[in-house]
Amino acid sequence: MRRASSSLLSHLTQYRTTCKGRVLSRDFISDISPLPREENPSPFSHPCVKPCNKTHGLLLLKSKTHQFQSNPSRNLDTLVEKSSNLSSRQRKIKEKSEIEEAFESARTTEEILIAFEDMESAFDEKELGLACLKVGLKLDQEGTDPEKSLAFANRALKIFDSTDKASLPVAMTLHLLGSASYSLKKFNDSLGYLNRAKRILGKLEEEGSSVHEMRPVLHAVQLELANTKTAMGRREEALVDLRRCLELKEMALDPDSRELGVANRDLAEAYVAVLNFKEALPFCLKALEIHKAQLGNNSVEVAHDRRLLGVIYTGLEEHEKALAQNELSQKVLKNWGLSSDLLRVEIDAANIQIALGKYDEAITTLKGVVPQTDKESETRAIVFISMAKALSNQEKFADSKRCLEISCGILDKKETVSPGEVAEAYMEVSMLYETMNEFETAISLLKRSLAILENLPQEQHSEGSVSARIGWLLLLTGKVPQAIPYLESAAERLKESFGAKHFGVGYIYNNLGAAYLELERPQSAAQMFAVAKDIMDVSLGPHHADSIEACQNLSKAYGSMGSYPLAMEFQQRVIDAWESHGPSARDEFREAHRLLEQLKKKARGSLSEEVPIKALPLPQTREFVSTRSSKPDFQLSEQLSYVGPQCSGKAIPVHS
Repeated sequence: MRRASSSLLSHLTQYRTTCKGRVLSRDFISDISPLPREENPSPFSHPCVKPCNKTHGLLLLKSKTHQFQSNPSRNLDTLVEKSSNLSSRQRKIKEKSEIEEAFESARTTEEILIAFEDMESAFDEKELGLACLKVGLKLDQEGTDPEKSLAFANRALKIFDSTDKASLPVAMTLHLLGSASYSLKKFNDSLGYLNRAKRILGKLEEEGSSVHEMRPVLHAVQLELANTKTAMGRREEALVDLRRCLELKEMALDPDSRELGVANRDLAEAYVAVLNFKEALPFCLKALEIHKAQLGNNSVEVAHDRRLLGVIYTGLEEHEKALAQNELSQKVLKNWGLSSDLLRVEIDAANIQIALGKYDEAITTLKGVVPQTDKESETRAIVFISMAKALSNQEKFADSKRCLEISCGILDKKETVSPGEVAEAYMEVSMLYETMNEFETAISLLKRSLAILENLPQEQHSEGSVSARIGWLLLLTGKVPQAIPYLESAAERLKESFGAKHFGVGYIYNNLGAAYLELERPQSAAQMFAVAKDIMDVSLGPHHADSIEACQNLSKAYGSMGSYPLAMEFQQRVIDAWESHGPSARDEFREAHRLLEQLKKKARGSLSEEVPIKALPLPQTREFVSTRSSKPDFQLSEQLSYVGPQCSGKAIPVHS
């Protein structure tokens, strides 16, 4: 996601060019309205304001003699002639005006900082609020010294807060504090500042200020909120803020604006990042529609839209549509000679071919890509992962493993350079080893991935997914005590990222129940199964196969505790649920009846064999598949690697 400091710096600069000589007034940003429209203006990149009417703090002389141009030196010959006629007070005002103009004309960070030092010696602290804000925004825009940017922002806020509790400058300063805190990875601080800025803007709107007037600042705050929540793993909440950003642009831009097309694609990418392909589709189609109308079918923007559309269709398992979009994208990129983009699209194509079962075609495509990649590049590592996937599907396991070894050899050297991307790649390699029943290798790779993700706060959701996967594999291999801490950690991480009622959290609680029952702790197991059932009933529906399995496990846990009435009650619910599936679930329906009869015998004092408890693997869709594309600057070519079947087993028995 893009940062907003640049647009706010432009906003502040526009204020100053409109309010000549008054940039340090406390009322400087008290009123905002647009200047006459330029051709295709962006209210987010070039916001406009009207000059303020009040002139507290500094006196602006009306004489044409003192109306300086943007370069004050052009007027110096005239001023020298008349300087002898100026009073001491007038000379002081003139000197301050020159210093102010020099600050306004400064463009580079070095020039701005030097000019600001001159201002500090000439102006009172209470007059420096906006100047501090400009310096802070410039530093934040460059991103090289967030501590210094934070210091200027705090200084500006102290000045503004001394008189104004709710004003546009205060909101802009709070945004700057949020942005600088984000850069310092102080995400909770960032969220606090940004929420305060949002409240102030809401209050200003209630008091009569137009949303149109505040739109650039409001957009910047919403965008930074999305950045911060994404970094905290709260991706679903971040999507709400991103949608609000799009709504603000829709209010400001023409319906066929190219910038609006990009905004729709950005939101589609954000949904793809959490593997919510259904929600992503309409935004991507809208972006494609706008860009085709404005730029034509052979534009690079349209090629990027089609590439993303291919990813979305693959996620929706509409592989033929995905391949068609991919081919159209390749054609345009070839015409433009964009080789690096073309490589990623060709890898996409190979993964789509794998999803379609065209393994030989995929291998041929990938063999054509390999010579175009650098020997030690991450792109080459990804190519070999995809090739390993194709070979594994052909049951050529030895060749597949050799490809994975080559890939891991490259990735080993990239852990410190691109930690997030490497962690995601390890997750996919692990899944391939898992399909070949190499469980120890799979677990080892997942642990390496987890060690990397633990140092990346913005990857909390991925950390939860990896922990859950490790826990499930440890259950699968009979290492139940080791599995429990990973599953407990996963539940907490994913609840924080996606909410307590997300279906993926239900899978983890189901597996925790299976683990506790295996350790002969039926009461703890029953608690976990009950939580799992409640979550799955809400998120998947009570008649979903996995919801029924959770209910079956709960019945088993109550049976193990000797609570046969409760066990029979839940077993009857299992029977009713399978019955609703009709003939397609005839075998499950019969098995559920058999288990009910066993419970009735137990209740009468008879013994019978135990019922297997099913631990459910983490679902292979949406957020709980490895999400290489989950970062603001994700590479779409890698998204395809996680679409399609990735685990041969649906559930595993754990006997009590």
